Amino acid sequence: QMSNSSSITQFLLLAFADTQELQLLHFWLFLGIYLAALLANGLIITAIACDHRLHTPMYFFLLNLSLLDLGTISTTVPKAMANSLWDTRAISYVGCAAQVFLFLFLLSAEYFLLTVMAYDRYVAICKPLRYGTLLGSRACAHMAAAAWGTGFLYAVLHTSNTFSLPLCRGNAVDQFFCEIPQILKLACSGAYLREVGVLVVSVSFVFGCFVFIVLSYGQIFRAVLRIPSEQGQHKAFSTCLPHLTVVSLFVSTGMFAYLKPPSISSPSLDLLVAVLYSVVPPALNPLIYSMRNHEIKDAL
Repeated sequence: QMSNSSSITQFLLLAFADTQELQLLHFWLFLGIYLAALLANGLIITAIACDHRLHTPMYFFLLNLSLLDLGTISTTVPKAMANSLWDTRAISYVGCAAQVFLFLFLLSAEYFLLTVMAYDRYVAICKPLRYGTLLGSRACAHMAAAAWGTGFLYAVLHTSNTFSLPLCRGNAVDQFFCEIPQILKLACSGAYLREVGVLVVSVSFVFGCFVFIVLSYGQIFRAVLRIPSEQGQHKAFSTCLPHLTVVSLFVSTGMFAYLKPPSISSPSLDLLVAVLYSVVPPALNPLIYSMRNHEIKDAL
Protein backbone atom coordinates (compact mmCIF):
# COMPACT_ATOMS: atom_id res chain seq x y z
CA GLN A 1 0.00 0.00 0.00
CA MET A 2 1.14 3.54 -0.73
CA SER A 3 1.78 5.58 2.37
CA ASN A 4 1.97 9.28 1.66
CA SER A 5 4.96 11.21 2.94
CA SER A 6 2.63 13.65 4.70
CA SER A 7 1.82 10.87 7.16
CA ILE A 8 5.49 10.79 8.24
CA THR A 9 5.84 13.11 11.23
CA GLN A 10 9.38 12.14 12.11
CA PHE A 11 12.43 10.33 10.80
CA LEU A 12 14.74 7.98 12.66
CA LEU A 13 18.44 8.74 12.37
CA LEU A 14 21.16 6.12 12.47
CA ALA A 15 22.18 5.28 16.03
CA PHE A 16 25.93 5.34 16.47
CA ALA A 17 26.02 2.35 18.77
CA ASP A 18 23.76 -0.13 20.51
CA THR A 19 25.15 0.28 24.03
CA GLN A 20 24.82 3.30 26.30
CA GLU A 21 28.59 3.38 26.98
CA LEU A 22 29.51 3.53 23.30
CA GLN A 23 26.87 6.18 22.71
CA LEU A 24 28.36 8.30 25.49
CA LEU A 25 31.79 7.78 23.94
CA HIS A 26 30.42 9.14 20.65
CA PHE A 27 28.86 12.03 22.50
CA TRP A 28 32.19 13.03 24.11
CA LEU A 29 34.09 12.52 20.85
CA PHE A 30 31.67 14.73 18.93
CA LEU A 31 31.63 17.28 21.73
CA GLY A 32 35.43 17.51 21.57
CA ILE A 33 35.46 17.99 17.79
CA TYR A 34 32.58 20.46 17.96
CA LEU A 35 34.17 22.62 20.66
CA ALA A 36 37.50 22.56 18.80
CA ALA A 37 35.75 23.71 15.60
CA LEU A 38 33.85 26.45 17.46
CA LEU A 39 36.99 27.69 19.14
CA ALA A 40 39.24 27.57 16.07
CA ASN A 41 36.73 29.21 13.71
CA GLY A 42 35.71 31.71 16.38
CA LEU A 43 39.34 32.74 16.89
CA ILE A 44 39.89 33.22 13.16
CA ILE A 45 36.70 35.29 12.80
CA THR A 46 37.66 37.45 15.80
CA ALA A 47 41.27 37.90 14.65
CA ILE A 48 40.27 38.95 11.13
CA ALA A 49 37.47 41.24 12.31
CA CYS A 50 39.60 42.98 14.94
CA ASP A 51 42.97 43.32 13.23
CA HIS A 52 43.08 46.05 10.56
CA ARG A 53 46.13 44.49 8.91
CA LEU A 54 43.93 41.52 7.99
CA HIS A 55 41.33 43.59 6.18
CA THR A 56 42.38 42.26 2.78
CA PRO A 57 40.40 40.20 0.22
CA MET A 58 42.09 36.91 1.17
CA TYR A 59 41.18 37.28 4.83
CA PHE A 60 37.72 38.61 4.08
CA PHE A 61 37.00 35.37 2.19
CA LEU A 62 38.61 33.36 4.97
CA LEU A 63 36.27 35.03 7.47
CA ASN A 64 33.31 33.95 5.31
CA LEU A 65 34.73 30.43 5.12
CA SER A 66 34.93 30.24 8.92
CA LEU A 67 31.33 31.46 9.25
CA LEU A 68 30.18 28.77 6.81
CA ASP A 69 32.21 26.12 8.63
CA LEU A 70 30.62 27.09 11.94
CA GLY A 71 27.19 26.83 10.36
CA THR A 72 27.87 23.48 8.66
CA ILE A 73 29.09 21.71 11.77
CA SER A 74 26.32 23.27 13.91
CA THR A 75 23.67 21.89 11.56
CA THR A 76 24.58 18.23 12.05
CA VAL A 77 26.66 17.62 15.16
CA PRO A 78 24.59 19.08 18.06
CA LYS A 79 21.50 17.05 17.06
CA ALA A 80 23.60 13.87 16.81
CA MET A 81 25.10 14.62 20.24
CA ALA A 82 21.67 15.22 21.78
CA ASN A 83 20.38 11.94 20.33
CA SER A 84 23.39 10.03 21.70
CA LEU A 85 22.95 11.63 25.09
CA TRP A 86 19.18 11.06 25.41
CA ASP A 87 19.41 7.64 23.73
CA THR A 88 16.91 8.46 20.99
CA ARG A 89 17.00 8.39 17.18
CA ALA A 90 14.09 10.67 16.34
CA ILE A 91 14.18 13.91 14.37
CA SER A 92 10.96 15.72 13.40
CA TYR A 93 9.89 15.99 9.74
CA VAL A 94 10.41 19.77 9.83
CA GLY A 95 13.72 19.34 11.66
CA CYS A 96 14.89 16.91 9.00
CA ALA A 97 13.90 19.26 6.17
CA ALA A 98 15.62 22.16 7.96
CA GLN A 99 18.78 20.07 8.39
CA VAL A 100 18.84 19.13 4.70
CA PHE A 101 18.27 22.74 3.67
CA LEU A 102 20.85 24.33 5.99
CA PHE A 103 23.48 21.69 5.35
CA LEU A 104 23.14 22.03 1.56
CA PHE A 105 22.99 25.82 1.73
CA LEU A 106 26.17 26.13 3.80
CA LEU A 107 28.05 23.36 2.03
CA SER A 108 27.34 24.63 -1.50
CA ALA A 109 28.01 28.24 -0.47
CA GLU A 110 31.36 27.03 0.89
CA TYR A 111 32.16 25.35 -2.41
CA PHE A 112 31.32 28.50 -4.38
CA LEU A 113 33.38 30.53 -1.91
CA LEU A 114 36.38 28.21 -2.40
CA THR A 115 36.02 28.85 -6.14
CA VAL A 116 36.09 32.61 -5.52
CA MET A 117 39.16 32.13 -3.30
CA ALA A 118 40.92 30.35 -6.18
CA TYR A 119 40.26 33.45 -8.29
CA ASP A 120 41.66 35.62 -5.48
CA ARG A 121 44.89 33.60 -5.40
CA TYR A 122 45.06 33.67 -9.22
CA VAL A 123 44.82 37.48 -9.36
CA ALA A 124 47.28 37.89 -6.45
CA ILE A 125 49.96 35.82 -8.18
CA CYS A 126 49.30 36.23 -11.91
CA LYS A 127 48.07 39.84 -11.99
CA PRO A 128 49.55 41.42 -8.86
CA LEU A 129 49.50 44.96 -10.25
CA ARG A 130 45.76 44.80 -10.91
CA TYR A 131 44.93 43.12 -7.59
CA GLY A 132 43.61 46.29 -5.98
CA THR A 133 41.31 47.12 -8.89
CA LEU A 134 40.04 43.59 -9.63
CA LEU A 135 39.45 42.78 -5.97
CA GLY A 136 38.30 46.03 -4.42
CA SER A 137 36.10 45.88 -1.33
CA ARG A 138 32.91 46.19 -3.38
CA ALA A 139 33.94 43.41 -5.77
CA CYS A 140 34.79 41.16 -2.82
CA ALA A 141 31.45 41.85 -1.14
CA HIS A 142 29.65 41.03 -4.41
CA MET A 143 31.56 37.78 -4.82
CA ALA A 144 30.89 36.67 -1.26
CA ALA A 145 27.21 37.59 -1.60
CA ALA A 146 27.06 35.62 -4.86
CA ALA A 147 28.49 32.56 -3.11
CA TRP A 148 25.97 32.76 -0.24
CA GLY A 149 23.10 33.55 -2.62
CA THR A 150 23.88 30.73 -5.04
CA GLY A 151 24.16 28.30 -2.12
CA PHE A 152 20.76 29.47 -0.87
CA LEU A 153 19.01 29.00 -4.25
CA TYR A 154 20.70 25.67 -4.73
CA ALA A 155 19.48 24.45 -1.33
CA VAL A 156 15.91 25.67 -1.99
CA LEU A 157 15.88 23.77 -5.29
CA HIS A 158 17.15 20.50 -3.82
CA THR A 159 15.21 20.58 -0.56
CA SER A 160 11.84 21.40 -2.10
CA ASN A 161 12.45 18.75 -4.74
CA THR A 162 13.46 16.03 -2.28
CA PHE A 163 10.70 16.66 0.24
CA SER A 164 7.98 16.77 -2.39
CA LEU A 165 8.75 13.17 -3.41
CA PRO A 166 6.32 10.54 -2.10
CA LEU A 167 8.07 8.33 0.48
CA CYS A 168 6.99 4.69 0.77
CA ARG A 169 9.97 2.96 2.33
CA GLY A 170 9.59 3.79 5.99
CA ASN A 171 11.24 6.63 7.87
CA ALA A 172 14.64 5.25 8.92
CA VAL A 173 17.49 7.43 7.57
CA ASP A 174 20.78 5.50 7.42
CA GLN A 175 22.89 8.44 8.53
CA PHE A 176 23.54 10.50 11.67
CA PHE A 177 21.90 13.53 10.03
CA CYS A 178 19.28 14.02 7.29
CA GLU A 179 21.09 13.75 3.99
CA ILE A 180 19.53 13.77 0.52
CA PRO A 181 20.96 10.44 -0.78
CA GLN A 182 19.58 8.67 2.31
CA ILE A 183 16.14 10.30 1.99
CA LEU A 184 15.97 9.39 -1.70
CA LYS A 185 16.36 5.75 -0.63
CA LEU A 186 13.00 6.12 1.12
CA ALA A 187 11.26 7.49 -1.99
CA CYS A 188 8.78 5.37 -3.92
CA SER A 189 10.33 3.67 -6.93
CA GLY A 190 10.18 5.79 -10.05
CA ALA A 191 9.72 8.98 -8.07
CA TYR A 192 13.40 9.85 -8.11
CA LEU A 193 13.52 10.51 -11.86
CA ARG A 194 12.81 14.18 -11.24
CA GLU A 195 15.73 14.30 -8.83
CA VAL A 196 17.94 13.08 -11.68
CA GLY A 197 17.23 16.34 -13.54
CA VAL A 198 18.21 18.38 -10.50
CA LEU A 199 21.26 16.16 -10.08
CA VAL A 200 22.43 16.90 -13.63
CA VAL A 201 22.20 20.63 -12.87
CA SER A 202 24.20 20.10 -9.65
CA VAL A 203 26.90 18.00 -11.24
CA SER A 204 27.42 20.54 -14.03
CA PHE A 205 27.65 23.32 -11.42
CA VAL A 206 30.13 21.37 -9.28
CA PHE A 207 32.14 20.34 -12.32
CA GLY A 208 32.19 23.90 -13.66
CA CYS A 209 33.60 25.26 -10.39
CA PHE A 210 36.07 22.40 -10.21
CA VAL A 211 37.38 23.09 -13.74
CA PHE A 212 37.68 26.79 -12.87
CA ILE A 213 39.74 25.96 -9.74
CA VAL A 214 41.99 23.56 -11.67
CA LEU A 215 42.58 26.08 -14.48
CA SER A 216 43.32 28.84 -11.95
CA TYR A 217 45.91 26.66 -10.28
CA GLY A 218 47.41 25.71 -13.63
CA GLN A 219 48.02 29.43 -14.29
CA ILE A 220 49.24 30.00 -10.72
CA PHE A 221 51.82 27.20 -10.88
CA ARG A 222 53.08 28.41 -14.27
CA ALA A 223 53.50 31.93 -12.85
CA VAL A 224 55.16 30.70 -9.66
CA LEU A 225 57.68 28.58 -11.55
CA ARG A 226 58.69 31.69 -13.52
CA ILE A 227 59.56 33.58 -10.32
CA PRO A 228 63.39 33.77 -10.34
CA SER A 229 64.12 33.59 -6.60
CA GLU A 230 63.50 30.42 -4.61
CA GLN A 231 62.28 32.53 -1.69
CA GLY A 232 59.69 34.21 -3.91
CA GLN A 233 58.50 30.82 -5.17
CA HIS A 234 58.24 29.55 -1.62
CA LYS A 235 56.24 32.57 -0.49
CA ALA A 236 53.83 32.29 -3.44
CA PHE A 237 53.31 28.58 -2.86
CA SER A 238 52.72 29.04 0.85
CA THR A 239 49.80 31.42 0.24
CA CYS A 240 48.18 28.88 -2.11
CA LEU A 241 48.88 25.64 -0.31
CA PRO A 242 46.24 26.03 2.45
CA HIS A 243 43.51 26.79 -0.09
CA LEU A 244 44.54 23.88 -2.29
CA THR A 245 44.56 21.53 0.72
CA VAL A 246 41.09 22.65 1.83
CA VAL A 247 39.67 22.30 -1.70
CA SER A 248 41.16 18.80 -2.12
CA LEU A 249 39.78 17.62 1.23
CA PHE A 250 36.36 19.12 0.47
CA VAL A 251 36.01 17.86 -3.10
CA SER A 252 37.43 14.36 -2.58
CA THR A 253 35.25 13.53 0.47
CA GLY A 254 32.14 15.13 -1.03
CA MET A 255 32.54 13.37 -4.38
CA PHE A 256 33.12 10.05 -2.67
CA ALA A 257 30.01 10.53 -0.52
CA TYR A 258 27.71 11.37 -3.40
CA LEU A 259 29.20 9.50 -6.35
CA LYS A 260 30.36 6.19 -4.90
CA PRO A 261 28.64 3.14 -6.45
CA PRO A 262 25.83 1.61 -4.33
CA SER A 263 27.64 -1.75 -4.43
CA ILE A 264 30.29 -0.52 -1.99
CA SER A 265 27.71 1.20 0.18
CA SER A 266 27.48 -0.02 3.77
CA PRO A 267 26.09 1.84 6.80
CA SER A 268 29.51 1.99 8.48
CA LEU A 269 31.28 3.24 5.33
CA ASP A 270 28.52 5.80 4.66
CA LEU A 271 28.86 6.97 8.24
CA LEU A 272 32.63 7.30 8.01
CA VAL A 273 32.42 9.22 4.72
CA ALA A 274 29.72 11.53 6.13
CA VAL A 275 31.90 12.34 9.15
CA LEU A 276 34.81 12.93 6.78
CA TYR A 277 33.00 15.49 4.64
CA SER A 278 30.66 17.12 7.16
CA VAL A 279 32.59 17.16 10.45
CA VAL A 280 36.30 17.00 9.66
CA PRO A 281 36.68 19.97 7.24
CA PRO A 282 35.02 22.58 9.51
CA ALA A 283 37.32 21.51 12.34
CA LEU A 284 40.46 21.26 10.19
CA ASN A 285 40.11 24.30 7.90
CA PRO A 286 41.10 26.89 10.53
CA LEU A 287 44.16 24.79 11.42
CA ILE A 288 45.16 24.38 7.78
CA TYR A 289 44.87 28.13 7.25
CA SER A 290 46.62 29.30 10.38
CA MET A 291 49.34 26.66 10.66
CA ARG A 292 51.93 28.42 8.50
CA ASN A 293 50.34 31.84 8.45
CA HIS A 294 52.34 34.37 10.43
CA GLU A 295 49.83 37.21 9.96
CA ILE A 296 47.04 35.21 11.60
CA LYS A 297 49.35 34.03 14.37
CA ASP A 298 50.39 37.61 15.08
CA ALA A 299 46.77 38.76 15.10
CA LEU A 300 45.79 35.98 17.50
